[in-house]
Amino acid sequence: MPAKPKWAQIADGIRAKVATGELAPGDKLPSTSELGREHGVSAIVVRQAINTLKAERVVEGVPGVGVFVADPNESQG
Repeated sequence: MPAKPKWAQIADGIRAKVATGELAPGDKLPSTSELGREHGVSAIVVRQAINTLKAERVVEGVPGVGVFVADPNESQG
């Protein structure tokens, strides 16, 4: 079976950190470039992982500020 794409591996890693409490609601994620260097991938790959997590409401982006772990207790609309 082929390995998961890098963006999926990054998303899984962030999800796991949220699940274990290593990343708590309101915590800021490292920048796209930092995550790219950490995982040895391009910014495009990191953005795909972050966009997946945003769609799942695991994280939320604040334009010009960064990406933060979402609060699962906050109503999203």
